[in-house]
Amino acid sequence: MKYLITLVALMVLTSCGNSKNETRAAAPVEKKEIKKTPLEASVARGREIYRENCVTCHMTSGKGVPGAFPPLNPSNWLTDKRTESIHAVKYGLKGPIEVNGQSYDNIMLSLGLENDEVVDVMNYTIQTWNSGDMVTLEEVEAVEK
Repeated sequence: MKYLITLVALMVLTSCGNSKNETRAAAPVEKKEIKKTPLEASVARGREIYRENCVTCHMTSGKGVPGAFPPLNPSNWLTDKRTESIHAVKYGLKGPIEVNGQSYDNIMLSLGLENDEVVDVMNYTIQTWNSGDMVTLEEVEAVEK
């Protein structure tokens, strides 16, 4: 029994650590902020705008609804008709269009986005599911009703 009590006491004492370790403070961890390029920052903002405004019709995947809402993933209309795409996001769209060889004739209401939000959501859709140059604020501002 003596041996058992001694063994338990030793285990308790050694598991507590020594006072040097207890008083040592952890070294501060430097947080390295990863800088995003202007395009990466725009795409990140655009993702949120897309989730808030576009996902209902164009779906989370960007695949749209065949016959009703055109796909953005991928979309030759986004890449081949850049000005028209900006106009549609900025002011809405009414009338027939053809996307990836399929006809669509529905109404896209104006989303009421600011020019910088149009830039961001266009950059998100182009860079995520298509390919093309960065959409700029100047480019969006130049598109008039």
